[in-house]
Amino acid sequence: MLRRFELRLPQFLLAIALMLMGLVFILTLRSNPLVIADKNLTSLAVLVSGLIFYTGVLIIVSMFQSETVLTIALLLPSMVAVAIFVYGFIGWSVRVSLSQWKGLNPDYTFVGLKQYIALFNNDPRFIIDIRNTVVFTVGFILGCLILGLGLAILLDQRLKGEAIFRGIFLVPMSISFIATGVIWGWLMNPATGNRITGINLIFQTLGLKSLISLWHSSPQPWGMVFTIIPAVWQLSGYTMALYLGGIRSVSEDLREAARVDGASEFEIYRYIILPLLQPVTLSAVIILGHMSLKIFDLIVALGNKDIRLDVPGIYMWVTTFDGTNYARGAAIGILMLISVAILVVPYLVQNMRTETEL
Repeated sequence: MLRRFELRLPQFLLAIALMLMGLVFILTLRSNPLVIADKNLTSLAVLVSGLIFYTGVLIIVSMFQSETVLTIALLLPSMVAVAIFVYGFIGWSVRVSLSQWKGLNPDYTFVGLKQYIALFNNDPRFIIDIRNTVVFTVGFILGCLILGLGLAILLDQRLKGEAIFRGIFLVPMSISFIATGVIWGWLMNPATGNRITGINLIFQTLGLKSLISLWHSSPQPWGMVFTIIPAVWQLSGYTMALYLGGIRSVSEDLREAARVDGASEFEIYRYIILPLLQPVTLSAVIILGHMSLKIFDLIVALGNKDIRLDVPGIYMWVTTFDGTNYARGAAIGILMLISVAILVVPYLVQNMRTETEL
């Protein structure tokens, strides 16, 4: 709400100067591109000019004695950027998915849901992608939940060096999926003979040749199952941190009262702590689920473009940029977005309702 405007002449003049400077720079760059060392820096210069102009706007806005106006002014650039580069591009992708654009020349001829229908009716590769995604998602979520909960319970026993173990378990989370894929791709190298490496080499050295495996190169669905191992290795520490925080939030008085009533430690976890961890479990499922539905880099690092490990993210990339079938690629992307939204949106709505009730 506008209360009053306090004119501070020096700041006002500075603001006007900055706004004029930014505007002049932008208009100049439209007709005279900025080229330095054969590099066109016009876009960067326009961005800087826009920031100069907006700095002047903020100085004037600060003269209004209202936090609301200043807050809106500060958030406006981010809101505009999100509207254009997130929701605007989503809308554009929807438009492309409803066209027949195939090839380098855009073709926005409206064909309705033709691309979506073709994916489900005439595209066996997309069916493989769905199957692989389901296998990966279920195994990934269950693996992270079980291992994360186990590690959290272990750390809750007040072990010596708990901080060290907690740090060790959390280290994999700081590594990118692409790096994890490269590392585990070497560890799970399916090569044999003189080229044998990684875990298979350990099995061979120990005389456990029966355990030597093709890993992610195995026939499906086992090839996809083995790709779950590096994913669980990377995110189980994160799940452990979520569960450990939930366990530590349970009142010690509640535990002590259960012990007084004769409950064993197992019964305390079974009947008291685990039921109280249901909100943590739901949060973990949502976070891990949306990551698994749009997995891309880990699979690419492990199996490149092996059709046996294909997932929608890889198929979208190949269809769009290798096959230049932009309409079909956009349709795959929109289906991925819908699958993630089905998982995430109800959770966000429920959280908003809960916060409103509180």
